[in-house]
Amino acid sequence: MAKAPIEIKSLARAHTDAALKTLVGIMNQPDSAPAARVAAANSLLDRGWGKAVQHIEAEVTRRYVARLPNKAVSSEAWQKEHAPKHTVQ
Repeated sequence: MAKAPIEIKSLARAHTDAALKTLVGIMNQPDSAPAARVAAANSLLDRGWGKAVQHIEAEVTRRYVARLPNKAVSSEAWQKEHAPKHTVQ
């Protein structure tokens, strides 16, 4: 049977110290592939400082405007102004 997500998180977190030491070891190992060293460094930075902000550029083709109702003098005045309109057929 699959373990509950909370239990899996707890099990994974138990290896945090070893995982961080492994990442530091890969990053500092001159014989490691440069891509592996960069990946380890990025992982450490992301965990220590959070992921970098990603900016998204988009072209807006439609704009919507929400119009707020005018401020009412009293709640009774507002209710009268916004009461449902009944139509007679």
